[in-house]
Amino acid sequence: MNLIAPVVDLAWWREHQHDVVLVDVRWYLDGRSGSAAYERGHLPGAIFVDLDRWLSGEASDAAGRHPLPDAEVFAAGMSQYGIGDDATVVAYDDDGGVIAARLVWMLRSVGHPAALLDGGLTAYPDGLVPGVVTRPAASFTPKPWPSERIADIDDATDTANVVLDARNSDRYQGDRDPVDPRAGHIPGAHNVSCRENVNPNGTFLPVTELRRRFQAAGVTDDAQVVAYCGSGVTACHNLLALEFAGFGPGRLFPGSWSAYSRAADRPVAVGHTPYGKQG
Repeated sequence: MNLIAPVVDLAWWREHQHDVVLVDVRWYLDGRSGSAAYERGHLPGAIFVDLDRWLSGEASDAAGRHPLPDAEVFAAGMSQYGIGDDATVVAYDDDGGVIAARLVWMLRSVGHPAALLDGGLTAYPDGLVPGVVTRPAASFTPKPWPSERIADIDDATDTANVVLDARNSDRYQGDRDPVDPRAGHIPGAHNVSCRENVNPNGTFLPVTELRRRFQAAGVTDDAQVVAYCGSGVTACHNLLALEFAGFGPGRLFPGSWSAYSRAADRPVAVGHTPYGKQG
């Protein structure tokens, strides 16, 4: 059971900063180095966790570009960076939390207290600290990914579920896809772009506005929600936003579009509506 909200603000972090592990999880689709950006400047006391090394498994056509890592790999990474079984984690990035959400969701899904720092770097008003912060190794017990938090490709096409696509609208509509073989979206999926969950400074929209966004996509208090994105990273932001807005936890389709678009037998929808034009 998590004893912390999925999102905390700067005031909360300043009050509790000596009791939590602050983690920088910057990563860029265009290939820029998150670790290099971290070393140039990060929030005071923050360590850096590499998404590709510790928060993802080996890519494949069936599993996608960022499948969940084995529980033992995740635990080894957390242990190495000084995140132990009793640690509370607050994570951030420079993109409204859409990358850091992956770590927070992973930790929360296996029962560890973790939250996004609302606004992250974009909302931070003070100077950044260069260099690298290290922590002594700690003991983090591996736990299997809970089945009730994971969806597969069939769940993502089941009309009994409310399926949410977290990508930007141009990728959802099929206008372009810079990394995957087919453009478009899973038929029936609603586009709730995770980057529109936040204000220009990266802080979350008010809960009432978040609820309206999800309700417009068919989410109700008792809905079975499946979230996906390009490769199972930014979809975690929608899952945390759902919880922050008072809805149920939902499930992550880790393979997301990177796996679905490679399944040649699966239809693809294009356009701005859930079923659009299929092919």
